[in-house]
Parts: sequence; structure tokens; C-alpha cells
Amino acid sequence: MGVRGRRRTAGLLGLVLSGALLGGCAVGPDFHKPAPPAAAGYTATPLPARTTGADAPGGAAQRFVQGLDVSGRWWTLYRSPALDALVEQALKANPDLQAAQAALRGAREAYYAQRGALAPTLDAGYNVTRQKVSDAIASPLSSNAELYTLHTAQLNIGYTPDVFGGLRRQIETAQAQAEAQRFQTEAAYLTLISNLVAAAVQEAMLRDQIEATQSAVRAQAGALAVLRDQFAHGEAARGDVAAQESALAQLQQTLPPLEKQRIQQADLIAILTGQFPGQAADDGLKLSDLTLPAELPVSLPSALVAQRPDIQAAEASLHAASAQVGVAVAARLPAFTLTGDLGGAATVFGQMLSSANQTWLVAGGVAQPIFEGRALLHRQRGAEAAYDQAAAQYRSTVLGAFQNVADTLQALQSDAAALAATAEAERSAALSLDIARRAFRGGQVNTLAVLSAEQAWQQARIARIQAQAARCADTAALFQALGGGWWNRADIAAASR
Repeated sequence: MGVRGRRRTAGLLGLVLSGALLGGCAVGPDFHKPAPPAAAGYTATPLPARTTGADAPGGAAQRFVQGLDVSGRWWTLYRSPALDALVEQALKANPDLQAAQAALRGAREAYYAQRGALAPTLDAGYNVTRQKVSDAIASPLSSNAELYTLHTAQLNIGYTPDVFGGLRRQIETAQAQAEAQRFQTEAAYLTLISNLVAAAVQEAMLRDQIEATQSAVRAQAGALAVLRDQFAHGEAARGDVAAQESALAQLQQTLPPLEKQRIQQADLIAILTGQFPGQAADDGLKLSDLTLPAELPVSLPSALVAQRPDIQAAEASLHAASAQVGVAVAARLPAFTLTGDLGGAATVFGQMLSSANQTWLVAGGVAQPIFEGRALLHRQRGAEAAYDQAAAQYRSTVLGAFQNVADTLQALQSDAAALAATAEAERSAALSLDIARRAFRGGQVNTLAVLSAEQAWQQARIARIQAQAARCADTAALFQALGGGWWNRADIAAASR
């Protein structure tokens, strides 16, 4: 390529690339983050410093700490190696989480691909043809050859100056959509762990209930054996034996439903950890293996909107809707194009790019929509309506998040009070049962009195186990309601670095 050819090439590229300087401000609204809510707290009345304590397993009081940050591995605060192992297995193998992570990678690649629209396009082509012209047609070659081979090489350059910012708004949309997917992935991460912890707590509660019921069955069976012996010696009435047999049968029939529920929870845990039912090992987790965290975080209301993945996803969706309004506005304005071709053609391959055989073309164009049946106007109005919808959905998400936190804080206080009450009821029922048994042995009361006392004690014991489990479950629900501490996870910190 000669000096003149190089100058032409440089001039062509300079002309095409100079279109980048034509870009002005992007049309449409510029997105601004919504202001944090003005709420000073979550509940109508101030939170107490701590929950009620109880002299029972899992009854230690928990302290509410305003502004305490949420641990990125909050489930480890239960101090249960078995629970930690379940969570780690789920994070490695849960298919729903893997699907969310793949969707995030796809959204990011779509954003990167969209960014390429701002750059010029550059394509190279080469064609070779073998042709014979008829005698009646003049040869296109200076040699007048009727049979020839033509080699053609061409470099095509295209550029669309983003004068009104429509392309930039499309990129902004793709970026916001990728950000929304990022927080949807965080929400999937948090939901997985929370569901797994809840399922593990539920299974532990059922296991404790089954153990308590089996213990009561053994005691009832022992009492029935004594009564039958007494009846055989004429020391007990047949009605007393029948009453004890009925009580034992009623207690035994509660075991199969409990075992069914426990197996269903075990199957759920297997699925959440990415395994088939029956594949997961039975960890034998009990409520006594879980230690309640002594301190509970209570994030500031202004911080909650930044912590909750669902709120952040809703904000990103609002951002995308805002950018789409700009895309719709830009579609109604003139569109500019710059194109350029540089190449050469020759019958000899090595002579294609010689100065005598070079070809070039520079062209510019502008297109202004004039009549589209008002379609572009209605698309803009539709984009504006979609923005209003996203704004309302964002506000709804924020309100739901505050309700979620408020309900959980109230539940924790109620759970602690319920455990204290059920623990006291269990102690009272146990004392009443002991008194009834001693009175029965002394002949002061009949069998029905003992059976009634045993039933009351059994119900109180089950209620205490359920209240203990509720504290564990609602503690996990609080960490979920506050966002799960994703910003403190090691993988997030590594990505930030």
C-alpha cells in the first residue's frame, strides 16, 4: 500500500471514529436511587433490651443489639457442626442455586455484549471469482481478456454515533438487569440457607417429639403391666385396665404421623442439599445440639434497604425501567450512520492492494421516523407506565421487608415468653403427675386421675419442645429478614477486591 493509500485509510478511520465526538447527553430520565425510608424503627413500641429467659433447654435470654452487623455465615452461630455441614453441602450441590448463578453469568455477558454497540464495527472480506464474458460483451479488464480470475479484498467499517444516547440507555438497561440478577442470586442463596436451617430445626423438633412420645409410651406400657397384674390378683378393676389400655393406644397412634413428618423433612433436607431422598446421611440433629445466639442484630431501618437482596433487585429493576424510557425516547429521534469501505481488486492476488487497484468509499446517513402509526409514541408511554409499575413494586417490596422484620422481632419476644410459660407448665404437670402417682399407690385416687395427670404432662412436654424449636426457627428468620449478611461473605469480599 502506497503513501496515498495509507493517508486515505487514516483519513477514513478518522472520519468514522470522529462520530464518537457527536454523542451528547442521553435523552430520557436520569436514574436516582430512591431515598431511604423515614421510619425510625420497626415496631410501634420500643424493643426491649432482651427477650424473656426461661429455666429450660434453649431458654437463655437473647439481647437485641441496635446496629449490630449481620454475620455472612450466620448459621454457624448455632454452633452445630452437623448444621454447618448441611449448609456447606447445599451451597456446593443445590441445583436451584447453580441455576441462579448461571443466570447471573448470562446476564453479565449480555451486558458486556451490549457495550459493544458503542464501538465501530470492522469486518474484513476476501472473494475470488473465475469468470468468462461473452464475445458480445466488452471485457471489464484493460487487457480485454474474456476469461479471468478476480481477487477482491475489502475492509468494511461501520459506526453509529450515539448522538441522543439511545445506545447508552440500552447499555444502562442491560447493566441494571445484570444487577437485578445479581441480587436475585443473592436472594436464592439466602432462601436456600434459610429453608435448610428451618427444615433442620423442624426435623430436630420432630425427633425430640418422637423421643418424648416413645418415653411416654414406655411409661404407659409399664403402668398397664402393673394394672394387669393387680387385676389378676383382684386388686384392680377391669375398668381401670381398659382405661389404661385406651390411653396407651391413643398415645401410640400419635407416633406414625410424627415419624411421617420427620421423614418428609429429611427428604426435604436431602433435596435442598442436592441429593436424592434416602441418599443423605441421617445426622440425628436434636434441639439440644443447637445453641441460640446470645446477641441478635437489629439493623437500622436506613440500612435495611441496602441489605435486603429483594429490595436491591427491585431497585435495579426500577433502574432498568428508567433507562428503557430513554431508549423509547431516542427511538423517536434521528439516527445517524457512518460507513466506510477500503479494499482493492485485481486479477493477480499480490496486486490487490497496489495503489492502482485500490477502492474506497465513505458514506453517511441520517434517518428520521416520520410516520409509524403512533407506535413509537405509544411505546414511550408504555415504557413510562412500566417505570411507574416498577416504582410501585419497589415501594411494596420495601414495605414488605419492614413488615417481615417487625413480625420476626415480635415473634422472637413471643417465642421466649411462650417457652417460659410452657417450661413452667411442664414442671407443674410433672409435679402433679408425681403427686397423682403417689396418691394412687396409697389408694387415694383412681387410675383415671393418674391418666389425666400423665396426659397433661405429655402435652406440656410437647408444647415446650415446640416452643424451643420456634425460638430456633424465628432466630434464623430474623437473619433472613435482615438480608443474611451477604455483604460480609468471603466470596463477596474477594470479588470486591
